[in-house]
Amino acid sequence: MTDGYLWFEGLPFPSIDYSYEGLKEACTKFVIKDEDTVMVSYPKSGTHWLIEILCLIHSKGDTTWIRSASIWDRAPWLEIDSGNKLLKEREGPRLLASHLPFHLFPKSFFISKAKVIYIMRNPKYVLVSSYYHWSMTKLTKKPESLDQYFQWFLQGHGESL
Repeated sequence: MTDGYLWFEGLPFPSIDYSYEGLKEACTKFVIKDEDTVMVSYPKSGTHWLIEILCLIHSKGDTTWIRSASIWDRAPWLEIDSGNKLLKEREGPRLLASHLPFHLFPKSFFISKAKVIYIMRNPKYVLVSSYYHWSMTKLTKKPESLDQYFQWFLQGHGESL
């Protein structure tokens, strides 16, 4: 771990919400159930928008749940320690989100009948959105310029380096 990052399988994760043990468990032991809905995306691709839409569909348009529970509680992130814990405790159909690359998903993902929604966004828009997001956060190393961030992005580390 250097500069606030945890490296797992060659990828950097902000160490504030992740642990090596939690990532390993999410990738190897977590059970995706047949009734789950899994939202998969690259960071800054519109995941939060999709979560809000799916929560409205799930609640049949009733906004009470959305106004009373945080997005992290309604659709926990599989790879984040707190999200993984919430998901393991949850019964019935679960909404869950992930930025994990395909090759790191748990084996149960590939044999379940879960519904999967994959979000794709034009990489140019992801680049600009990510650059401004990471430039403002205090959680990770800040890019000094868009050019520097572009190089990180091309190296596959645009989500947090």
